[in-house]
Amino acid sequence: MANIASAQKRIRQTVKRTARNKARKSRVHGAIRKVEEAVAAGSKEAALAAFRAAQPEMQRAVTKGVLKANAVSRKLSRLAARVKAVQSA
Repeated sequence: MANIASAQKRIRQTVKRTARNKARKSRVHGAIRKVEEAVAAGSKEAALAAFRAAQPEMQRAVTKGVLKANAVSRKLSRLAARVKAVQSA
């Protein structure tokens, strides 16, 4: 355990930040899962609604520095393609 006040504060900040980032990442994974489940079920409306809900959540994770921009861009592109395939089918 740290003895210096600044190090103790750093530990407190890290714990808070880690919890916040973990929660945000969990929300992103949940949103992606909902899109994938709707696509698997073949429901056009549900897939589109889930995708529209997932998109800002994923972008927010990039803004907050939790996920990398290229990774989110790639995932959104692939999800969009899957949603589009459900719509055309």
